[in-house]
This record gives sequence, C-alpha cells and structure tokens, in this order.
Amino acid sequence: MYTVGLTGGIGSGKSLVAEIFTHLGIPVFNADYEAGRILEEDPSVKKSLAEWFGSDVYINDRPDRQKIAVIVFNDHEKLARMNGLIHPLVMQKFIRWCVEYQAKPYVIHEAAILMESGFYRHMDKTILVTAPEDIRIERVIQRDKTTALLVSQRMKNQWNEERKIPLADFIILNDGKSPLIPAILDIHNKLIL
Repeated sequence: MYTVGLTGGIGSGKSLVAEIFTHLGIPVFNADYEAGRILEEDPSVKKSLAEWFGSDVYINDRPDRQKIAVIVFNDHEKLARMNGLIHPLVMQKFIRWCVEYQAKPYVIHEAAILMESGFYRHMDKTILVTAPEDIRIERVIQRDKTTALLVSQRMKNQWNEERKIPLADFIILNDGKSPLIPAILDIHNKLIL
C-alpha cells in the first residue's frame, strides 16, 4: 500500500486539496476527524482525559472540546500527553482502513499535524499545502467566526511552514492566485506512475 501524507497549517486549504483528491478517486483518511471520534467514543481515552484534566472536560459523556482546547493549547506538556494517547489509536485505525483500499494506486492520510506528530515518517510521500499567513488567518476568521488573535494562538501550536517545507516531497501553493487543480493533477500523475 502506497501512502501519501497530506498536511498544511490551519487555513492553508488542506481539506479542499483532500476533497479534490477524492474526486480523482483517491481514498482520503481524515486523521483529525478520526481523532475527534476517538475523543468522543473511546472509553479508555475518556477515562484518562477526565483523570488528567478534570471530570468536567466531559459533559453528558461528550467531550467539551472548547474546554479541552483551552487546557491543551495553553500547556504544551498536556497537549503532548493527550496526543501521545490519541495518535497511536489514530495510526491503528489508519492501518486497518488501508486494507480496504489495497487496489488503489495510493491512499492519502490527511492530518493537520502530520509532521509535528512524526506520522510523516510512516508515509511514502508527503504533500504540504501552503498559503501566506495573512490569507490563512483571514480564511479561518471567516470559516470559524473567530478573531485574528485566537487564530494566531492556534497557529503557534503548529510548526511554521519553513520547518515543514524540507520534510515535504510536494508543495502546493494555495494562495488564491496560483492554479490549484493543475498542481494537484501534476502530483497525482507523478504518484500513479
């Protein structure tokens, strides 16, 4: 199974790029979505987070994502501890998921923190979606109805693009000016050869 990691900082357009790959018939595993499901459904994760961060991080057996975000995005140790609990479970799900798509030329593992988590080391190739920071901030403000300050705080928990670029096999510039679909098709054609 040929695996391709897809990542990009918040507001880069990573999810849009992933959606275009699905239209090309390429299966995409959304690691962030799966991590959210684990946070919501896995009894051992729920128990650990309630013990570490307080029982009020779950209300009516559902995670209070806002409260958890405030806790972990303000404390790198707590974020690392939570990621250390959830990321191995996401990787197990990904491995099982890949079995379904063995006939495909490749699959994509989409993750916001693919490089920060070290998952990129398990991929055959990696794609990084980039965009200027001001454009990324504006996109997230519009999408999440938030403030530039809150977006900037979230960005601080991700590696900057300069740190990710050397780890990427392919880079897609999604600045609203550069042609996006031709860039994706070029990568797709290289991956199916």
